Amino acid sequence: MQAEEHDDPVPVDVAVLAGLIGSSPAGIAVFDTELRYLYVNTALERLNGLPAAAHLGRTVAEVLPEVDIRLDIMRQVLADGRPREITTTGQTWADSVMTRRFWRGACHRLEAGERPLGLVVIVQEVTATHDERAELLRARSYLTLLDNAAVSVGTTLDLETTCQELADFVVPVMADVAVVEMIREDYGHDRREPPPGALRLRRAGMAAVPELADEIARFGGPGTDIDYQEDASVPRCLAVDAPVIENLWGDEQIGRAAPTPERVAAYRSIGLHSAVVVPLTARGRPLGALSLLRAGGSPPFTEGLDVVVARTLAGRAAIDVDHANRYAHEHHVARELQRSLLSEPRVPDPGIEIASLYLPAGEGAVVGGDWFDAIPLKGGRHMKVMGDVMGHGVEAAVAMSNYRSMLRIMADDDQPPHRVLERLDRAVEQSGLDRAATCLVAVVDRRRGVCEVASAGHPPPVFLDPGATGARVARLPVGPPLGTGFGGYRTTVMPCGPGTVLFMYTDGLVERRDEDIDVSIARLAQLTMPPSGRLQDLLDEIVDRYADTAEDDIAVLVSRSRLY
Repeated sequence: MQAEEHDDPVPVDVAVLAGLIGSSPAGIAVFDTELRYLYVNTALERLNGLPAAAHLGRTVAEVLPEVDIRLDIMRQVLADGRPREITTTGQTWADSVMTRRFWRGACHRLEAGERPLGLVVIVQEVTATHDERAELLRARSYLTLLDNAAVSVGTTLDLETTCQELADFVVPVMADVAVVEMIREDYGHDRREPPPGALRLRRAGMAAVPELADEIARFGGPGTDIDYQEDASVPRCLAVDAPVIENLWGDEQIGRAAPTPERVAAYRSIGLHSAVVVPLTARGRPLGALSLLRAGGSPPFTEGLDVVVARTLAGRAAIDVDHANRYAHEHHVARELQRSLLSEPRVPDPGIEIASLYLPAGEGAVVGGDWFDAIPLKGGRHMKVMGDVMGHGVEAAVAMSNYRSMLRIMADDDQPPHRVLERLDRAVEQSGLDRAATCLVAVVDRRRGVCEVASAGHPPPVFLDPGATGARVARLPVGPPLGTGFGGYRTTVMPCGPGTVLFMYTDGLVERRDEDIDVSIARLAQLTMPPSGRLQDLLDEIVDRYADTAEDDIAVLVSRSRLY
């Protein structure tokens, strides 16, 4: 009589399996239907760092608690018999220098007929392959980063903006915190000296991942002076002009990297554990340093790709920083020169009131060549001048001073405005000045109550009569700018009695990108004197009305003859 079939599982013949797969170089494990170890070969013993006896009868979670095993996939294979691959990660009991290991496994169901007996899992370690793939992906992302740097860093010639762009650019792609610090450029201004042996840098840009932003801000944001102890990582980086890596595993390492020893506890509290500092160097001169820091679960910096990319990025950014630095220096020199030349003009006669305004277009605006002057003449007359040298920067400011000096010499000969402009035009051509300029010359004769005006390419003056509800925009012929050698200037006589305000300005007051300049000039006819009647209040009104939309520097000169 034949034995009846029953549902008890057929036992797995472990001895047969051992003979078949025991010597395989791949790690092999056999599990029962409850996913407990029935068998492990020698290769898997080595991978797991445990003898076979420590596995048998236990689950993976019990044997390898730090391995992220995909039990859901193993159960699916048991259920439907379809083989599947799984990737696991973590740490076994085997010694390894890797902080995280990876394995690739294939799961197959053992069965008798259609009855599942268990699973066989074939495992190979792929940590090296995984790391190589991750390194390749990281290299590709860094290459993209370097490509994007050209359009993301150095979008302006403002030093602080450039440094902040650099800090923002590398967070969080390369670091959890980025700090850009510059060697101070003081341009002659007094400042407090750093402590003996300390290196003082000016923090110019800083960025951090959101979870660290508030903590990092406590250390001082952009505009803060930072005094570094002599053996800190930033001074060492600048001294050797090479990257410095600090893996901050202990207080000693943190103390060596920090600006001061007092920062050790603060750095430790926010979890900073790794830093790389790279120099910002241009034209063989150190400008400052870029510090990248990592915290929490971010990997430490290494000598390989991290440093190469950081150095390359810093080298490219240093060019933009150098341009911004040189511009800041030139801007400072030009501004100081222009300020000295645009001091309040001398009052040519006790019977004349004068007020002036010079307003840069913005904090980062390039200094222009605007100038104005007031010159006493014979017979109770006086000359007002408003000019604008084409171009910007130190050269424009120097050219402006030359124009101003030459015009003062021309004015001494007591010529009408158009003759003054003709002589000045020839003198400029002969002097070799390569910058043209617009200029408006007005000679006021307060005894006759008239103003003689001539223009060399300059916007017309405006007259505000006492008690009038609007202003008069002068209609006069406009000759070519000075320095062209064409001449052809003409004088126009305008009424300008006692109390009438002569309003002269540069094109920065009226020139707008989206509007015809004639329309803008015509709008000046709406100007009226403020209720106080004070010239300074008139200038304040001009600032309120025009400064926010100005795209260039504004210079204004207002004057009037007293009523008595």
